[in-house]
Amino acid sequence: MSRTINFNAGPATLPLPALTRARDEMLDFAGSGMSVMEHSHRGKEYEAVHDEAIALVRELLGVPSGYEVLLIQGGATSLFAEIPMNLLEKGKSAQYLITGAWGEKALGEAKVVSSLFGASISVQTTAVGEGKTKSYTRVPAPGEGKVDPGAAYLHITSNETIHGVQFNVDASRPFPDTGSVPLIADMSSDFFWRPLDVTKFGLMYAGAQKNLGPSGVVVAVVSKEVLERGRKDIPKIFQFRTHAENKSLYNTPPTFGIYMVRNVLAWLKGQGGLTKVEEMNRKKANRLYGVIDGNPDFFRSPVEKESRSVMNVVFRLPSEELEAQFIADAKKKGMVGLKGHRSVGGIRASIYNAASYEWVDALAVFMEDFARKQ
Repeated sequence: MSRTINFNAGPATLPLPALTRARDEMLDFAGSGMSVMEHSHRGKEYEAVHDEAIALVRELLGVPSGYEVLLIQGGATSLFAEIPMNLLEKGKSAQYLITGAWGEKALGEAKVVSSLFGASISVQTTAVGEGKTKSYTRVPAPGEGKVDPGAAYLHITSNETIHGVQFNVDASRPFPDTGSVPLIADMSSDFFWRPLDVTKFGLMYAGAQKNLGPSGVVVAVVSKEVLERGRKDIPKIFQFRTHAENKSLYNTPPTFGIYMVRNVLAWLKGQGGLTKVEEMNRKKANRLYGVIDGNPDFFRSPVEKESRSVMNVVFRLPSEELEAQFIADAKKKGMVGLKGHRSVGGIRASIYNAASYEWVDALAVFMEDFARKQ
């Protein structure tokens, strides 16, 4: 079969080897005569998959012993509420640094929880304008804004999928230095795109459906110190310590989703690890940004160069009519998922780990040809 060139933002493309492995094992997993979806989550066959997924997260990221790896059912949006539920107390405050739409959503849930718990939220943002003119084009430089040393945590979104704004792509735009305040990061669209220092974070979490697997699973890495600080007066299912103490098996986990995450992680390891993965991701992004910058009269990136996302390349054409034609013509070439989010318009190419360089190069060639013909 011919594979569609898939630039969807999420659920997104998966590595073909991870899919073919699932296909080959679909009806008979590990010689058991059953699909992995039919196995008990307490049985040895599934437990081996579960343990391997956690071990691969630890190996690929270099997770130290002071951290737990959690595989949580649901999506990252549920953690928007669960994080303040676990870590906010009466009279305490949390900080939110907003660089795009997903940060706004996390902030909205935190405000609801804080009002219930008698806590407060302080906000910093890089937004420019208000209402329909509101836009996000960058992450802050070091020294912008202040971290409250008494805050329960500082929350960021490492990569804003909609606005194409990303931390730590350029050395001049690193993750915030929060000192003793736990840094919490929603990494749903750029987890595992490159190596990083886990110890800079109190909690990292990601919905799997963009860069790690199918929807329905959250992969989280959380320090034991943050786990210890978590509230005990909320339902057990919402306590992060519950999942840590039960090896993410407190309730029935999304077993097939975790199986697919295992397959993707094994593929990443086979690529040579995250250092090699980063090299390829930067090569892909450079190819597209090279076309954009090389045709400034036709393509325009709204994001400052130091903050441009390696995962979600967003750009505009001279008119909305040309953008619609661009999307339609690209579809005829077998390319899908290029329409920008409805809230911002434009074009967006999501070039996650599983999007091959050949796909990205095909898009770049198409962009060059399209610009020449206008």
